[in-house]
Amino acid sequence: MLLQRQKPLLRPQTTAHLAQTMALLELTAVELRQKVEAELARNPALELIDEHRCPTCHKVLFNNKPCPTCTNTLSGSPEQPIVYLSCHEDFFTRSNSGSNTEDLPDDNFAPEREELPAYILRQIGPELLVEDRPIAVHILTSINEDGFLTIKPIEIAMYHHVPISKVEKIVNLIQHADPLGVGSQSPKEALLIQLEVLAESLVVPPQAEKAIQAGIELLSPHHLPELAKHLSISTSQAKEIVRFISDNLNPFPGRAHWGDQINAGVTGGEENTFHFPDIIISRLSEEVDSPLVVEIAMPFYGTLRVNPLFREALQQAPTEKSELWQEDLEKATLLVKCLQQRNHTIVRLMQRLVVIQREFILYGDAWLKPITRAELADELEVHESTMSRAVSDKAVQLPNRRIVPLSMFFDRSLHVRTALKQIIDQETYTLSDSQIAELLSGMGYPVARRTVAKYRAIEGILPAHLRNRSYKSNLMLPQHNEQSVAV
Repeated sequence: MLLQRQKPLLRPQTTAHLAQTMALLELTAVELRQKVEAELARNPALELIDEHRCPTCHKVLFNNKPCPTCTNTLSGSPEQPIVYLSCHEDFFTRSNSGSNTEDLPDDNFAPEREELPAYILRQIGPELLVEDRPIAVHILTSINEDGFLTIKPIEIAMYHHVPISKVEKIVNLIQHADPLGVGSQSPKEALLIQLEVLAESLVVPPQAEKAIQAGIELLSPHHLPELAKHLSISTSQAKEIVRFISDNLNPFPGRAHWGDQINAGVTGGEENTFHFPDIIISRLSEEVDSPLVVEIAMPFYGTLRVNPLFREALQQAPTEKSELWQEDLEKATLLVKCLQQRNHTIVRLMQRLVVIQREFILYGDAWLKPITRAELADELEVHESTMSRAVSDKAVQLPNRRIVPLSMFFDRSLHVRTALKQIIDQETYTLSDSQIAELLSGMGYPVARRTVAKYRAIEGILPAHLRNRSYKSNLMLPQHNEQSVAV
């Protein structure tokens, strides 16, 4: 006899509301404007009225300024920023003559996107012999979008008629560049390389290497008992290892965050000629403890809402059109709600992020506090993927009018690289990577020699044997000329 038992289970489901909110969240202001304009042209249930409301208290605002009611609640806390939605057209005044590049600010041009092979070659170039560079290029152009080498080193060695040891040495150099693990032949090899380097600066769980060796399929929360049994440890220890690997390592290094870009190996469509900020941060006044004002771009002026006349007309709709009109109404309602949710998420993100990175915003790269998207997501009680989408492809204009990617606020090594550049700029004699590592440790940045070499390569700084006084004096010569002309 067969018995059927029903057991209630809670399973996360991707609803239409969640899916569209996530899709809107990762759009830039320009892309969102195109999306809204397309929906307004297609859906008669949507309308854009000439009215601007506060997203918090929903009071009507008569100018493009922060809500006075909500701002007054923050007036006693200078550390707390004033965050509000602003019409994107007010961010930058375009000339009436069209695309006149003479009226654009000097920093308004988007930086040219650098491909991953070129980014890595720029790092390892000073360490390569001239005759080894074609081999390095061959290896780098054989790396797929996941960061894995698609050709065996022995085949490269045979093609260039060199010993396999030479090719393996260059591959090892590539694997230890940024992003770590690129050039590996499997996710396991990439994770082991990242773990090796990470162990120089962080405390790594004792069984982490054996866990990776056991197989990437066991590094899932669903396989904790199997992993614990394989390593002869408790389930809680296995959970700690899996969490450490998940937070710090990436099995697909080509898709990791590298440079100032995200997943730069995947390209699609044309890039914007000009780089308009999605967020503008400025001071409320010139006082030292002045609150920061954060304007989040709204790509249109007014309030997007469901047309009330369309809702009334639906009650008297012809039978053959009733279903179609109802579908338009549901889509319009969904878009309005998802857009409100998008705005609310970005406002919450910036309210907290600006507090954390206030010194970085005001004083520069050396003041950046290391924080990850996962840590901020936990603090705001949202999923890490939500945080990643909110940060993705967004640009921020700082009070000094410098435009930077929002992802820079999560660059955990920027403050260390800034200190490294200051040390090299002020060196009276050429310092080795080991000496720089000691100086950084004395400044409160405990890093290994290999990490110094990595950061130096990222910043395009030559190794010690290629740096000398004549090279530095040549770099400083234009500055002396400018001073003499000014005098």
